[in-house]
Amino acid sequence: MGKYSTNGRDWRLGALAIVCTLIIWQFIATVIIRYPFILPAPTDVFSAFISLIQKGDIFIDLGTSLVHFAIGLGLALIVGIPLGIIIGWNRRIEALADPVIELLRPIPPLAWIPFAIIWFGLTSFSAGFIIFIGAVFPIIINTYSGFRGVPRVFVEAGKMLGCTKDRDLVRYIAFPAALPSVAAGIRIATGVGWMCLVAAELFGVSNFGLGQKLWFYYSLHQMDSVVVYMILLGLIGLAFDMIFRYYVDKKFLKWRTGEVA
Repeated sequence: MGKYSTNGRDWRLGALAIVCTLIIWQFIATVIIRYPFILPAPTDVFSAFISLIQKGDIFIDLGTSLVHFAIGLGLALIVGIPLGIIIGWNRRIEALADPVIELLRPIPPLAWIPFAIIWFGLTSFSAGFIIFIGAVFPIIINTYSGFRGVPRVFVEAGKMLGCTKDRDLVRYIAFPAALPSVAAGIRIATGVGWMCLVAAELFGVSNFGLGQKLWFYYSLHQMDSVVVYMILLGLIGLAFDMIFRYYVDKKFLKWRTGEVA
């Protein structure tokens, strides 16, 4: 059992895939292309990573980006979950809010950059606002869908057992039933918000940040450093997803796997 992860997959296959990818990447970069500006080799990327670690700026960039991301995702949770609950629970509010949401939702987050600058200036809140725009709609839609999908028999059973107020029905009946959909919305929003980070840091909100430094090193034609920041963005996004799935599955959705303690 030691070679298998908790989901039954052999971790050695994943490790083998990564090693093979690195070997193929090194061969293509050094033998076929032979031009680091087009494709730096893994050895070049590793050397750039060591150099960035020694400079220390990469840690400041990471902290700055995490602040931007926390602002955006935090606001998305504060706004998106209550709004999704209200729309999903009340038909009249749904009729009022749905056209507005469906009008705003297709607008790309990057299109809001001019207003982010006007409203918040070149501050961390401007970057957080762009991340908020990318993250809030998946939360609203999935929360709304979760509440709309609550079986009516659950609500009627709750009323028979004493939950007569809407507040109690939402808290004790509807929200637990809709939690898988809400959790899925938060997971999607986390990924979308993290992908918006690079664009959110492009317009000079700070001299630091993973997205800002990615484009800074591109302007210097240091593509090995660019790849370092790309890989770092991917690894952190993966870590967020893994931690979220583990925590939610173990703490809130363990009933779906038959776990009771």
